[in-house]
Amino acid sequence: MVDPMRLIALVLLVVTTSAQAQSADPTRPPAAWLAPVDDARSAGESSGGLRLQSVLMRQGGRPVAVIGGKTVTLGDRVGGATLVRLNEREAVLQGADGVTHLYLTPDVEKQMIETPKLRKTGKSGPVKGLP
Repeated sequence: MVDPMRLIALVLLVVTTSAQAQSADPTRPPAAWLAPVDDARSAGESSGGLRLQSVLMRQGGRPVAVIGGKTVTLGDRVGGATLVRLNEREAVLQGADGVTHLYLTPDVEKQMIETPKLRKTGKSGPVKGLP
């Protein structure tokens, strides 16, 4: 027979673990990305509320982007503009207002990392300065 206290403790553990897992989803997009397009426009986004959400580069096929929740291929129109170029990080739209660049990670700034020069291999013997 199962001890009732152990059963209660096990049920509480399962319930709290499940609630915590649902509240902190690391794969969930930032809250600003989930805002409706009208809210983004009122916030003054220069791209007219369009956001590049995903890019799929198919091998041997046409690349596909998800822009503002819509699946778009090269030549398709979205938000009054035409998708003219697409790569892994960026979508380029051509419209009446000119060219608009949408970036997959607009808030991330790339920086070059300099690694220290490594000692040449192939030399044998003691290292200078060490006993």
